[in-house]
Parts: sequence; C-alpha cells; structure tokens
Amino acid sequence: MDKLTLLGLLVAIVGILSGQILEGSNLSVLFQGSAFLIVFCGTLGAVMVQSSAKVFLTAIKMGAWAFSTPKSAGPDLILQLTSWGTLARKEGMLALEARIPGIADPFMKKGVQLLVDGHSAEKIRDVLETDIQSWEQLRWQSARVWEAAAGYSPTVGIIGAVLGLMHVMQNLSEPSKLGSGIAVAFVATIYGVAFANLLFLPVANKLKAIIMQQTHMRDMVIDGLGAIANGENPRYIELKLQSYLN
Repeated sequence: MDKLTLLGLLVAIVGILSGQILEGSNLSVLFQGSAFLIVFCGTLGAVMVQSSAKVFLTAIKMGAWAFSTPKSAGPDLILQLTSWGTLARKEGMLALEARIPGIADPFMKKGVQLLVDGHSAEKIRDVLETDIQSWEQLRWQSARVWEAAAGYSPTVGIIGAVLGLMHVMQNLSEPSKLGSGIAVAFVATIYGVAFANLLFLPVANKLKAIIMQQTHMRDMVIDGLGAIANGENPRYIELKLQSYLN
C-alpha cells in the first residue's frame, strides 16, 4: 500500500473540509448524490468514448498502482542475472534452458530463451527493445486516460452546475430557497475540479513515474542478458547493473 498517496488524499480532503467549516458553512451542502452522479458518469463516459476497450481496461487496472505501487525488484534482478551469467560461463548457454520454466516474467523468459537459442547480444537487444516499445505504448496510452479524465471532469462539472441552475430558475416563485439552491448547483463544479486536481491528474502522473521505473528495470535486464551473451565476467555484470539502482 502506497501510504504517501493515501496521506496526500487525506491531507487534501481534510484541508478542504476544514476550510469549509472555518468559513462557517455547513458540510452537508458538499455531499450531493446527483452532482456526484453527473460528474462521475459524465467523465467516465467521455473517456470511454475516446479510448479503445483494451486501453480503457488497462487504465482501470493500472489505477490500483497509485495506491499499491509495484515494488522495484532491482536487487533481485541483479542477483538473478548474475547467477545466470555464472551458470552460462561454467556450463554453457544450454544450461539456462532448465531455468526457463521457472521464470514468471514473460519478458525475461523471452530473453533467456533467446540466449539459449544462441542469438547474439545485438539480436537479443533488438527483439526485447521492440517488446519494450509495445509494452510501454499501451501503458502510456492507459496513463493518458486518467489525464484525459482530468480534462473532462471540470467541464462536466460545469454542465452539472448549469443543470442545477436551470432547476433553480424553475422555482423562482420561492425566493427563500434560491440561495441554497444555487449553492447546491455549484457543488457539481466543485466535484469536477476536485476530481481532476486531487485524483485524476495526480494518479496519471504517478502512473507515468511507475512506467518509467519499470521501463528502466527492463533496460537493465536487456543489458544483463546482453552481457551474458557476450560471455562477460559475472562480477562485471553485477557492477554494471548496480549502476541502474543509483
């Protein structure tokens, strides 16, 4: 669980609600089911229209990364690659074939299979870099879905406010209710701006940072596999890959 994400949301929400109380306003006015429904469903529909099904579903799954960030396995990867390098130098590349079934990551499994098949470091790099580009493209597009939601949300909030004002205008015969009615109408705008700037945009930026980190680790794997293919000393491989963690 990413405690900083939860703490950030808590600080933002508490700050806004506290400010509302200090202004002498009633907190209940901020909780409007109809305004929430307009903003949430309107924003959701807009991003669904602009996205393919694969990108949209990937974006939903990736949203969990903001609250449970995938751990960096850098040290474990270095240890694994170094051990493979040692095994390959002692017993040859074919000795790695027995390790392939136990590799969970498809990206690493493909790289080791290329090693076993006797491909050069250049060919391994060529194949795996193409794999990275495809992996990265899907996830960048998915992160942009959250970014797009941050763009649509305030506009949908304005739509909700206008709908609320239309309802107020239909009840001009009761002047005593106009003030509270207008306040409720603008809650949709608050929801739209708050969702955009406190949730959607921060999540999009955090997802981009995670994608960059994971791409960095995949680059490290390519360098490690390339060094094994070239028959480099395992100690050299370890020292080289340690640079990625710095």
